[in-house]
Amino acid sequence: MNSQDLLADGFERIREAVHGAVEGLSPEDVNARLDADANSIAWLVWHLTRIQDDHVADAADVEQVWFSQDWAARFELPFPKEATGYGHSSKQVAAVRVQSAELLLGYYDAVHEQTVRFVRGLDDAALDGVVDASWSPPVTLGVRLISVLADDLQHAGQAAFVRGSLERR
Repeated sequence: MNSQDLLADGFERIREAVHGAVEGLSPEDVNARLDADANSIAWLVWHLTRIQDDHVADAADVEQVWFSQDWAARFELPFPKEATGYGHSSKQVAAVRVQSAELLLGYYDAVHEQTVRFVRGLDDAALDGVVDASWSPPVTLGVRLISVLADDLQHAGQAAFVRGSLERR
């Protein structure tokens, strides 16, 4: 297995976890919060997808799917279109409400497709390239992609936990 296959497999595992957490849920369940300050499945999946879209598009030097496919207009969220959910308050988390599970999965799948196309086109040398010199040490493409994988898996797991809690009610 080469680096490209390894990365593509990692992103495919996120896709499986996201679909497992979201498929078949009603809008009520997707938007439910377990308590007043908890993250909803809608927010968790939207946020992990926005971060992946933002970070991978930047590394690939392409436009974010959020903008290129006009997902921002479809979601109709009450904050700047550039928002990714990073640093959101409980009130902002509550404002992420979606009309359907299909909307969340549609955006996620579009980002997943762009991500996998990008990582499959990489060679090992590209992973050592610096994508963010503002950190010490500078962040390489390999480190950035692993960071996205780790963050996405955590949020997908949280979404699965919320789903399980809702189903046991």
